[in-house]
Amino acid sequence: MVSKTDDIPPSVPNCKPVDLADEAGDGAQDSKEGSKTHLKDSCGCGHSADTAMVNGDGAHGHTDEAESKQDGSAEVDGGEESNEQEVIVIQDTGFTVKIQAPGTEPFDLQVSPQEMVQEIHQVLMDREDTCHRTCFSLQLDGNVLDNFAELKSIEGLQEGSLLKVVEEPYTVREARIHVRHIRDLLKSLDPSDAYNGVDCNSLSFLSIFTDGDLGDSGKRKKKGNELEQIDCTPPEHILPGSKDRPLVPLQPQNKDWKPMQCLKVLTMSGWNPPPGNRKMHGDLMYLYIVTVEERHVSITASTRGFYLNQSTTYTFNPKPANPSFLSHSLVELLSQISPAFKKNFTALQKKRVQRHPFERIATPFQVYSWTAPQVDHAMDCVRAEDAYTSRLGYEEHIPGQTRDWNEELQTTRELPRKNLPERLLRERAIFKVHSDFAAAATRGAMAVIDGNVMAINPGEETRMQMFIWNNIFFSLGFDVRDHYRELGGDAAAHAAPTNDLNGVRAYGAVDVEGLYTLGTVVVDYRGYRVTAQSIIPGILEREQEQSVIYGSIDFGKTVVSHSKYLELLEKTSRPLKVQRHNVLNEKNDSVELCSSVECKGIIGNDGRHYILDLLRTFPPDMNFLPVDGEVLPPESQRQGFPRQHRHRLACLRQELIEAFVEHRYLLFMKMAALQLMQQKANKDTKTETPAITETAETPTESKPDATQTPTASSDSPSATDISTDSTSTTDNDTSAAPQTAMDGEENSSKPTTNGPLELTATQNGECKSPLEGKELEESIPGLAQAKELAETLVAEDGSCIDPKSREVVLNACKAVGSISNTSFDIRFNPDIFSPGVRFPDDSTDDVQKQKQLLKDAAAFLVSCQIPSLVKDCLDHSAVPMDGATLTEALHQRGINVRYLGTVLEFVDKTPAKAQLEHFYRIGISELITRCAKHIFKTYLQGVELSALSAAVSHFLNCFLSSFPDAVAHLPPDELVSRRKSRKRRNRVPGGGDNTAWASLTPSELWKNIASEAQSYYHFTLQCESVDQVVEKYGLQKTTLLREISVKTGIQILIKEYNFDSRHKPAFTEEDILNIFPVVKHVNPKASDAFHFFQSGQAKVQQGFLKEGCELINEALNLFNNVYGAMHVEICACLRLLARLNYIMGDHPEALSNQQKAVLMSERVLGIEHPNTIQEYMHLALYCFANGQLSTALKLLYRARYLLLLVCSEDHPEMALLDSNIGLVLHGVMEYDLSLRFLEYALTVNTKYHGPRSLKVALSHHLVARVYESKAEFRSALQHEKEGYTIYKNQMGEAHEKTKESSEYLKYLTQQAVALQRTMNEIYKNGSNASIMPLKFTAPSMASVLEQLNIINGIIFIPLSQKDLENLKAEVQRRQQLQELGKSEEPIEDSPLELEDKIPID
Repeated sequence: MVSKTDDIPPSVPNCKPVDLADEAGDGAQDSKEGSKTHLKDSCGCGHSADTAMVNGDGAHGHTDEAESKQDGSAEVDGGEESNEQEVIVIQDTGFTVKIQAPGTEPFDLQVSPQEMVQEIHQVLMDREDTCHRTCFSLQLDGNVLDNFAELKSIEGLQEGSLLKVVEEPYTVREARIHVRHIRDLLKSLDPSDAYNGVDCNSLSFLSIFTDGDLGDSGKRKKKGNELEQIDCTPPEHILPGSKDRPLVPLQPQNKDWKPMQCLKVLTMSGWNPPPGNRKMHGDLMYLYIVTVEERHVSITASTRGFYLNQSTTYTFNPKPANPSFLSHSLVELLSQISPAFKKNFTALQKKRVQRHPFERIATPFQVYSWTAPQVDHAMDCVRAEDAYTSRLGYEEHIPGQTRDWNEELQTTRELPRKNLPERLLRERAIFKVHSDFAAAATRGAMAVIDGNVMAINPGEETRMQMFIWNNIFFSLGFDVRDHYRELGGDAAAHAAPTNDLNGVRAYGAVDVEGLYTLGTVVVDYRGYRVTAQSIIPGILEREQEQSVIYGSIDFGKTVVSHSKYLELLEKTSRPLKVQRHNVLNEKNDSVELCSSVECKGIIGNDGRHYILDLLRTFPPDMNFLPVDGEVLPPESQRQGFPRQHRHRLACLRQELIEAFVEHRYLLFMKMAALQLMQQKANKDTKTETPAITETAETPTESKPDATQTPTASSDSPSATDISTDSTSTTDNDTSAAPQTAMDGEENSSKPTTNGPLELTATQNGECKSPLEGKELEESIPGLAQAKELAETLVAEDGSCIDPKSREVVLNACKAVGSISNTSFDIRFNPDIFSPGVRFPDDSTDDVQKQKQLLKDAAAFLVSCQIPSLVKDCLDHSAVPMDGATLTEALHQRGINVRYLGTVLEFVDKTPAKAQLEHFYRIGISELITRCAKHIFKTYLQGVELSALSAAVSHFLNCFLSSFPDAVAHLPPDELVSRRKSRKRRNRVPGGGDNTAWASLTPSELWKNIASEAQSYYHFTLQCESVDQVVEKYGLQKTTLLREISVKTGIQILIKEYNFDSRHKPAFTEEDILNIFPVVKHVNPKASDAFHFFQSGQAKVQQGFLKEGCELINEALNLFNNVYGAMHVEICACLRLLARLNYIMGDHPEALSNQQKAVLMSERVLGIEHPNTIQEYMHLALYCFANGQLSTALKLLYRARYLLLLVCSEDHPEMALLDSNIGLVLHGVMEYDLSLRFLEYALTVNTKYHGPRSLKVALSHHLVARVYESKAEFRSALQHEKEGYTIYKNQMGEAHEKTKESSEYLKYLTQQAVALQRTMNEIYKNGSNASIMPLKFTAPSMASVLEQLNIINGIIFIPLSQKDLENLKAEVQRRQQLQELGKSEEPIEDSPLELEDKIPID
């Protein structure tokens, strides 16, 4: 909803992910679970709190889901039970049908009643023995089944029915589909589509390291001689201390990818289309084929099938040849005329079917690879045809029509969502249309920039042109017609689309019925930013002025409003924290809005209410918006804010707003509690005065409250209005006078314990974070009771509450800046500080309050969120590994990337800077590559297409190569000179001086980078060249190359680059293979599945592994239902399942699930994404447990190589990885190698966790064990003593760890003494000494596995059989209690403490 990749729910208030490198995955989610116990029915409005939690905003207001369900359908969702029932109905009723295809034996197929007939078609087109058929129908008892019918709706279809595959006559469309399908089968092992980033193909290399499928390999190998076969030596560059960072191993060569050639050429013939007389003979099209045996044939596709005709390259003779080999399938025809085809095609299909399905399934969104080998460019009819017909009509089974994207996007939103099956259907439809739209928009944007689309205003200058292609509207990110002149010109025009996209994402997540947003995709390509939007019906025929009935088209000079829009936007106002407010229009009339003024409402010709231009959905960021006469709080000023920014559109992130409100809610509770305590204390002395003044005031009914009461009570537990009787709702500031003095300082002076980490204290028994509760109790005696009182006060409806308590609430509301006086409710007015917006005089107080809130929020970011991020990095609950994961860590806490300089300065001043070195290094490299990206953007705009590869390679040379005078190669003259003379008008947007790029020098580029860092990030980089930077900050050139390529979409040739040569540049233009678009889009969510996933995690943390496992399996089914087989969230689900399987002792199942997780991570996130690296590590552990040692080592070596490439050796994650490698090597008795890795792990642990950490103690112990195996007892003793000292100091003498260590020390000492004796004996008596046999212990696999589990955070509690029986009985008893409890008291689950959970990475 907010982060670019959208993997993290919008408000993770106490997001303290257990392991941030899993960011998108379960780390972020289980931390949430820690903070929220599921309350049944915690809010008085009927639906269970479970649903409210789906989108993570449990503490304030039911989110989207509940909002949308206010129309009476709330009771459908009565908590988990009903959901589980519904789900079971869906899943558990599959049945088997028999399928009979021509020429094959009948076979059984498992189907589910929900499936469509079409899905059986897909299965048949994929099966090895039926894959060559595309044009057939399925018949049951002679009746043809409708392709789009669901199986359950077909009469007579039941368990055991026989379906016949019947060949149908071809049409032109069917013939094309057939040829395309055959081409896909021929190319199925060829990775070129993945390298070229087309058709949602992407790379995966896991099978190279596991030698095919893991499941079988375990059974094939004989366990006995496993040890002898292993070659454990890693390649040189993987060893600790190696400085070499080669690129080539990133993409190991797969022997399967040199596919067996089946045909030399398959293309459309030049004789197409058939002339009229041949059409009437049934000719559909002609193909030209060259077989491997060099036979040239011409083939006719006719309605009856494919046959040879008598045409040649130059003479047309469509008569059938003799023999014509007429066949229904092209494969059958080719198998008859080419023996090589027959042999190779069969072999190819065998191989294709053996591959793991996850290696072949398309991903939902395209993933691009930044490196690729040199791929041969082969003739390919389908690709050639696609390029020219631009494939508009093809994939949409309605040939000849383009899709009406807007209609599809909006109708899927309108689908019913009353119960689970309906919601699944709706979410699946929304997700599918979104991913199709993103793909189409990306293709269109590239076509626009490449100059293949005609503008709709061709007369205007290129920057101002707009385009329509495939029913999508495209505009360029330039400031056209000085629209953004006040706000920062082109810089603002470049930032507006992403802000707008965040707005679309936020409104889409709230999902209010009747309010529509446009499909929006932002594409950065070749230095241009293109916004792609679906088109509101009728908008193109009207002038904009007439159609806008809500909002403003000139930034607030003229403003209009509309009651229907107010009503719809009111529903979004609570979840998005937007305040209803009045502004003045040009006639000085007051106009009411519930969004920023730029937000426009347009009713389309379809009667739908659209909102667009949502760039100011979230309030402005005062730290980057200097306003005359406004003073920021001291926390901001100390950090040097406010700072000048490129544009005036800088706004706060949604995550920050959520965290800030959560933080304020805590303050509110504390204040109310403190005041109640004072009242209790003052019971004896009469202090009734405030109450008297209150009653003396004439009760004025304040309007905002009156309008708000109904929504508040239905929306949110925390805002249940207290005084429903309007008379008491007084707007008196007098009674709060003593409080107002505190108002300003409240937020600054309250020492918030450590900021947002424990913003979890919400009400009605939701758990408090353990830390927060304790600290408060210690600080103020009796606060706990007062707090409870405060909660009852805020929770009941306030009709019976005495005025004193009401006054407490009023004061607390004032102090935290709530917009209501009777309940906690913070919202922001997004128009404050917008140039050109004027507010009516009667709202001056309100505007002042809002200004203060904005300043407080900005200060909160600097004083709470940044320190909390750094703290999380210090205690390793956040472990960024590259630029993307660093950005994600910032975004999760609501910190914008423009604060990167501030964050780095903060780290620089932290006393524990040494332990944050990895974070600092990643931050610097992110800052440098982002500055370079900004410069590269404008650099590329001046380059003409023919010089693109030369320009990109020149830029990379200036950026990374040590060669001091990089000279650009201009394209050869003979091409340039003749064209130059003609006036090149309107070729590409931007145009400009076409050779200016060639004059860039390395020193100039680095000067620009330093000044960009200063002006954009306010950070001082001391550097004049790449080598200085690498030296000063310890960066790696390969890492910088990866970061800049990924950010800008460059694809380079995979080979070893010599960056450090001072005699020739590192890159030539031949090394630049491609330039891809960088795409941002909305990621629709599977809410029910996510809810199951969270419940599953909660169960696991409470120790109910089996139930947890069932819930997570259920979640997996639902995720698959919505997203299809490939998705980031499914990846997280599989990882957790594998972990659970492993803990519960089902190693093969763990292996199979983790293998899927690795494949999926490679395919969806990228082969070297930090998540993928982690998945490799988990898989290695499960392989080891399954006795596949060599595979485990290969996987660990792969993970280490990737980690070296992505972030370098000096990183806390490396310690864990090296401990794993060292342990496995120890297990296969490679002691010297093992020591290299374990000792390196010890160094890194000591550096990042401090010499006294328990991790370091464990590292010492692991090293000692290897020395013991080598019989070097002195070294072993030395290390074990170190470990023992740490245990003793940290845990005390009595702790079992300390005891274990001391036992081991004794044992080592005995061994050392024994060895010494033996040596003395030898010295004394020479060779005939009687030698005591020494115990040299090769470690048992079990002991190695035990240590592996410990370092990977998996703790098994050893239980005897009797314990197990007791435990089972106990669990059953609890379950029965729970069953009973559910009917009586809704809140049964004990609050979770964050500490006592089983670690789920």
